[in-house]
Amino acid sequence: MKIKNLIGHFRTVSRHRHAVIWNCYRAGILCQGLVHDLSKYSPTEFLPGVKYYQGTRSPNEQERTECGYSAAWMHHKGRNKHHFEYWTDYSPKTRKLEPVKMPLCYVAEMFCDRVAASKIYNGQNYTDAKPLEYFLKGKAHRNIHPETSHFLETLLRMLAVKGETITFAWLRWYLETHEDY
Repeated sequence: MKIKNLIGHFRTVSRHRHAVIWNCYRAGILCQGLVHDLSKYSPTEFLPGVKYYQGTRSPNEQERTECGYSAAWMHHKGRNKHHFEYWTDYSPKTRKLEPVKMPLCYVAEMFCDRVAASKIYNGQNYTDAKPLEYFLKGKAHRNIHPETSHFLETLLRMLAVKGETITFAWLRWYLETHEDY
């Protein structure tokens, strides 16, 4: 295990988590921010993160390239409800695995997470349009409930056009006044 990778991965995960905590605070869901991604510090996720650390993208991508799957990601998505991949279940009608509409509070956390991740991985090249660009790039291949996808895209478009201050204020208001989207 390289010390450089250990320090780099720990810093990246911690910087990301702190950025999410700040975003969740701005959105009015601080408690979710405080417990956000704690599983990344578990051996199941942390050790592969160190092994496959590059600093410019998720180590899960490299683990997938080398192993054909990412055990760290499968552990992570099964424990963190702000990932749309968590929200799949077998449909009683089709008897196939299908996306389920996410609860509002977790879509809000997913938005906070995506903004933070985009800032961490883009660094000085970050703009408020980057999270939307990333979302749109993978949209055709994403297995996400249509209403969840639409609401997240609405938030990302608002961010790209109106900026963080207005978007986070609107999201906070929305969460205070709505139970669903």
